[in-house]
Amino acid sequence: MTNKQAKGRQGAIVAMAHGTKASEIQPILQKMPAERRMTVEEITLDMAGSIDIITEGSFPEAVQVIDRFHAQKVVSEAVQEIRIELRKKAIKEENESMKKARGEHRKYRPVEYKNGDTKKQLLARSRYLLFKSSGKWTDSQKNRAAILFEQFPEIKNAYELSMMFRSFYEHNHNQFDAKKSLDKWYEKIKEKNIDSFNVVAESIRLRETTILNYFNNRSTNASAESFNAKLKAFRSIVRGVRDIKFHLFRVAKLYA
Repeated sequence: MTNKQAKGRQGAIVAMAHGTKASEIQPILQKMPAERRMTVEEITLDMAGSIDIITEGSFPEAVQVIDRFHAQKVVSEAVQEIRIELRKKAIKEENESMKKARGEHRKYRPVEYKNGDTKKQLLARSRYLLFKSSGKWTDSQKNRAAILFEQFPEIKNAYELSMMFRSFYEHNHNQFDAKKSLDKWYEKIKEKNIDSFNVVAESIRLRETTILNYFNNRSTNASAESFNAKLKAFRSIVRGVRDIKFHLFRVAKLYA
């Protein structure tokens, strides 16, 4: 648990606890005086259910905010799930074609698209472009995306839904407008009827209140993620950790 105001320096660490079980972590956090815990106004967190229980029990006055990047990640993963399934099918098709060619005593030559990719390669190499908005694509990614969307319209539909969700965060500035945008996104998912997105939409709907709380102050979990990266870098500098207790002692001395 970190304090944003410390900006990754001394005073950044509020508490360290092993694991994510509410029954184990709540007693640790409640060692802090109740009057201090009541002063916490807002908490940013990921979509793990156990964290909700921990924060509600230990910081009852705090507004919970689901981190936008965790929410966007869940939606992006739904796109990748479709791409991965199609790639598995492409690999299976290629294997069958290779077996057939071998049985007919001829050399197998896979069909290539105009950018030089085979179907399997197209689906593998499209991973990163599906995470980015089209305005940030390189020229080669633009060419690959055009072929990908022509060959696999289901990926195009999923990508458009993903970008629509990103737009919900980028173009709204209050909860009222954000709610209207989110409702339009739900309607679009219902229209497209893509299984992976139906599941994601339900997850978003169940956490809608805490997701919309983002528009109060536009707070994210970025500082905590940045601090976590700093600790990983520290561990890397000392070439790993043998004595965990001593490592945590040093971390606490530097950042608590």
